Amino acid sequence: MSKQVNLSVGIQDNLREITVEIPDEAPRPWDGTDKLKYIGGRVSRVDGQEKTTGRAKFSSDIQLPGMLYARFLRSPQPAAVVKSIDISKAESAPGVKAILLVQEKLPMIVRFVGQEILAVAAETRQQADDALKLIEVVYRERPFVTKTDEARRADSPVVFEQAVEEKKSEGDLPGAAATAGQNGNVRGPQIRPKGGAPDKVDAALAGSDAVVEATYRTQVQTHSAMETHGVVAQWQDLNHLTVWASTQGTFTVRDELAEVFEMPKSQIRVLTKHMGGGFGAKFGAGIYGVMAAKLARQANAPVRLMLDRKEEHLCVGNRPDSTQKLKVGANSDGKLTALKLLAYGTAGVGTGAGVSGPARNIYEIEHIYSEESDVFTNAGPGAAFRAPGHPQGAFALEQAIDELAYKLKIDPLAFRKTNTSKNEIRQVQYKLAAAKANWAKRNSRPAADSGPIKRGMGVANSVWYYFYGTGFQASIQVNSDGSVEPTNGVQDIGGGITTIIAMVVAEELGLKPTDIRVTIGDSDLGFGPASGGSQTTAGITPAVRDAAYRARMRMFDIAAPLLGVSAEQLRADEGRIFAKEDKNKSLTWKQVASKMPGDKFTIVGERFKDHIQTKPRTIAGVQVAEVEVDTETGVVRVERVVAVHDCGRPLDRLTLESQINGGIIQGISYALFEDRILDRNTGIMVNANLEQYKIAGSLDVPKIESVILDVNHGQSSTGAIGIGEPATVPTAAAIANAVFHATGARVRELPMTPDRVLSALEYKEGGTS
Repeated sequence: MSKQVNLSVGIQDNLREITVEIPDEAPRPWDGTDKLKYIGGRVSRVDGQEKTTGRAKFSSDIQLPGMLYARFLRSPQPAAVVKSIDISKAESAPGVKAILLVQEKLPMIVRFVGQEILAVAAETRQQADDALKLIEVVYRERPFVTKTDEARRADSPVVFEQAVEEKKSEGDLPGAAATAGQNGNVRGPQIRPKGGAPDKVDAALAGSDAVVEATYRTQVQTHSAMETHGVVAQWQDLNHLTVWASTQGTFTVRDELAEVFEMPKSQIRVLTKHMGGGFGAKFGAGIYGVMAAKLARQANAPVRLMLDRKEEHLCVGNRPDSTQKLKVGANSDGKLTALKLLAYGTAGVGTGAGVSGPARNIYEIEHIYSEESDVFTNAGPGAAFRAPGHPQGAFALEQAIDELAYKLKIDPLAFRKTNTSKNEIRQVQYKLAAAKANWAKRNSRPAADSGPIKRGMGVANSVWYYFYGTGFQASIQVNSDGSVEPTNGVQDIGGGITTIIAMVVAEELGLKPTDIRVTIGDSDLGFGPASGGSQTTAGITPAVRDAAYRARMRMFDIAAPLLGVSAEQLRADEGRIFAKEDKNKSLTWKQVASKMPGDKFTIVGERFKDHIQTKPRTIAGVQVAEVEVDTETGVVRVERVVAVHDCGRPLDRLTLESQINGGIIQGISYALFEDRILDRNTGIMVNANLEQYKIAGSLDVPKIESVILDVNHGQSSTGAIGIGEPATVPTAAAIANAVFHATGARVRELPMTPDRVLSALEYKEGGTS
């Protein structure tokens, strides 16, 4: 059964009324007319004290009686065949309880430095490390390639064809991967045309009044989360497995382990109470999780396998690099005509180097053509990384758009407004960003400052997508003492979903967020979303609100006869349940709870499908960066970032600002510092630490001013959309445009290190920018 409700939707106070159909027992979605007590406000994290006092237990903190420590033996070779492994000395080493090969049968193909060969579990970590030194491995070294452009050449060593060559010479090789095909190391291209065949794009470009054509390059960036990948695994009677995991998806870990061990999901429990960051690289059990569970079963003891910082850099993911040849045209009226993008990049032995998202989804362009290819190299595999492909794509696109605006002598912000005229949200964002950043006082002429220290201001657009998922279930238990306990298996990876759940329940029940005791991060609880794609809040909060709404209705049913009114006449607020028409008819929440039959009741809420007619496809954002460039040293310092973003209905502005700040800081780090460097002669990463692999620190953080747009779509009961990805998408591009405005020189390669800035300045002095 369903019912129709009227909703006021729109941007800020510019609202219109629509009618949507929702399930009979579902709460009316919050809309633009609802003035809520906690939702949309600034609520401190309910687990903040637990974290700041050190009481919070992360997976890396778990200590169990008799626990063993596991370590990997990793390949020192970038390309090789493992011919033999002798573990006899290690087996008898002090403290060693189990040794397992990653691949049971030899030979084994190695494709990057750091690839896992085997794992050892011992009574202490030092004993495990000592045992690794006793293991003798015979490698047959093979040719390798670590540079993306070199890997594309016809005479390059082929990363995955090595397996086929070995098959020819030595017979069948278990576990050999598929070849890259006729294109050697190149997989693709993936072609995405819009507005006709490629020749129409070329014709539109040829007929444009102004064209910008350039090549942009971005580097490999590693995730470098504070807490490394890892698990603690413990078997109970060899039929039940409990895993404490540093993960973005308790259920993805459970499901992968169930598949590997051919066990029912009900016999595997994954716990992630607190988690120290992931940024996209921590989905599934991973080889470390599988090996920890296998070692624990063999040794009949719990096993801890947490990676160290070097392993984090080498083996568990990265943002692929990119080379983007971009050509964009526009007419003299400022309207974009066509865009052509030819891009490739490497995710090492993985895939995922696509970058065309921004080019295809930000601007109103009739003719678009893109080709994207993955290039295999002998390096650790890439993984999803906060808005996969989009910071790379925005860095190229937004610089080209900027350059085109200057070429047409049009203000860069006005040029963007013209070419997103149908996007009402963007138009509002531009207005807010311009006012906040004082854009009108910006000198329109690049390199206007005299002296070696020059300042500039640049702008760039963001885009991401509305992901949410369905089928999630949240439970709420109300006890006879009035305490309220919402539960779900979702993990809090640092974004603050624990606080958001408490806020949603408190809002619905008329209590305080501090009254709500949230339990999450346990796969034995209701099914919840993985934390990726900015879908956690959008995915789980409607299920939480549904449960809270039903719990409130149950409490009203209990209170109604006590107050002598119907349940429909009741309201809950300030810890009381009272009659709308006569507030003197009231009872405290605890008084009503004490009258429930039995000791408690539990309600399960569900995440329904969105209302299709109101569901957004993309979410927008714009950032303005102000920089200071020392033209004598090439040092770029970001002084200020103004960030205007929308994420549907804001739930907690405090955690939202925290997410935006984090995305911007990570974007600054990507723009100026981070760069994985592999020795081309050995394939070894030479900066696999946090000293030579530079990450933005506290002194590199600028003043950040966030403006969060209230946008009510009415698509779900909470109207929430995520913000984790969008905030990091435009930052590097905005900084690059600000550097151009400051100096008149284009820096088309990341990171924008002093040497590259000086080279760009020198290139400009030679007559080109």
